[in-house]
Amino acid sequence: MSKLDNAFGMHEVALKVRAQRMEVLASNLANADTPGYKAKDIDFKSVLSQHQGGQAVPNRGLKTTHAAHIGGSQGGMGAATLYRTPLQPSLDGNTVDAHVEKGKFMENALQYQATLSFVDSRIQSLRKAIRGD
Repeated sequence: MSKLDNAFGMHEVALKVRAQRMEVLASNLANADTPGYKAKDIDFKSVLSQHQGGQAVPNRGLKTTHAAHIGGSQGGMGAATLYRTPLQPSLDGNTVDAHVEKGKFMENALQYQATLSFVDSRIQSLRKAIRGD
C-alpha cells in the first residue's frame, strides 16, 4: 500500500461502491412499474468490511432466492447485488417500493457527497503540506 493510499484510506473504495449502489437504486426506480421486477441493493457495510479484510456484516433486509444471484451479479468492486425483501410486493410480482427506493437513493447520495467532501479536504491538506503553507 502506497503512502497516497494511506492518505485516503477506504474512501476511494467507498466512493466506487456508493456510485455502484446509486446505479442499482436508480435502476430500481426506473423499473418501479415493470411487472416481475425484483428490487435490488448493495450491502455497503459488508462490501467495505470485505475490502478491509474484516468479517462481513450480515445482510439486513436483503436475501437471495437462488445461490447464483450473488455470484452472477457482482460489480467491479465485488459488490454483490442482493434482492431486497419487499415490505408489500405488488400483485404483478414487482417488489419496488418507490418511496423506499427514493429514500435510500437520497441517503446514499448524501453519504457519497460527504465522502467527496472528506476526500477534497484531504487533497487540500496534502496540497498545503507540499507547498509548505
